[in-house]
Amino acid sequence: MSTDTIHTDALASGALSRKPLQGRSLASFERMLEATKALMLETGGDAFTLQDVSERGQVSIGSIYLRFESKDRLLHAVIAEELKNVIRLEQAMLTETIAESPTLGEFLPRYIERYSSFLKIHAPLLRTIMQRAAVDPAVSEPGKETARRSATLSIEAILTYRDEIKSSDAADRAHAVFQIVFATIARQFGLGSSPESGDPAVWEFMKDELSKMALAYLRHAD
Repeated sequence: MSTDTIHTDALASGALSRKPLQGRSLASFERMLEATKALMLETGGDAFTLQDVSERGQVSIGSIYLRFESKDRLLHAVIAEELKNVIRLEQAMLTETIAESPTLGEFLPRYIERYSSFLKIHAPLLRTIMQRAAVDPAVSEPGKETARRSATLSIEAILTYRDEIKSSDAADRAHAVFQIVFATIARQFGLGSSPESGDPAVWEFMKDELSKMALAYLRHAD
């Protein structure tokens, strides 16, 4: 078990009563998760029943209870899967962006553009997970763990260009840049605030300006 995802792994393993093996049982299990995820997105939370999951996923109620003791456990499985998926895809995005960017000046605008697109895709489900974490202790720590891991990935990506960062503490500057970038993008897509607070026209302007400000800050000597 990875220490990076220990709480998320525990959430996933604790959700299941009986693991699927293969073939039809695995396909049925995956339909349960996909149906639950779709209903979470549609309702913006958990305002649906296991009967809704049964009908949407074309699985019997008995099959759901064979895998999960309760609706809460099913929600935990979906949340754990999404949190792991976010980290996996974010890592791949950053690796690709670094490979295409020989310099910090090339990396930052690509990173901000792609990180923005990445969060836009995942924001709807992440918002429901954040809401759940506020009232469900089982989800709270995995959510924090994923946020910490996500921040670390971006900070390490920026520090790939450590030689271009004109500071005695490059890590502090990289951390500050990530926090500013994340806060700006998160506001645009309603992570931690109402999604109506974001203005697409303002964001199109801010994306370019944000990369310029970050680059100037990182290259500014102590």
